Amino acid sequence: MTFKDLIWPIVAFSSYIVGGILTFGGAALIIFVRGNDIWGIGEGHALGYLCVCVGLLLSILGVLIMRILRNRI
Repeated sequence: MTFKDLIWPIVAFSSYIVGGILTFGGAALIIFVRGNDIWGIGEGHALGYLCVCVGLLLSILGVLIMRILRNRI
């Protein structure tokens, strides 16, 4: 098995892990940083909702890629 064969599994697993971190980090932002400005880019709860949505999408993408790869091997 070469590195070229491992590119898609690495992409799938990393997007799944990053999605989980973003989801729980976004939930923490929504709960604990409501109404506070974060580094001048937005309020905590708004960035939390963004992180939750993007995190869920990345997790779903990672699971779909893993399922596709599992069915092809």
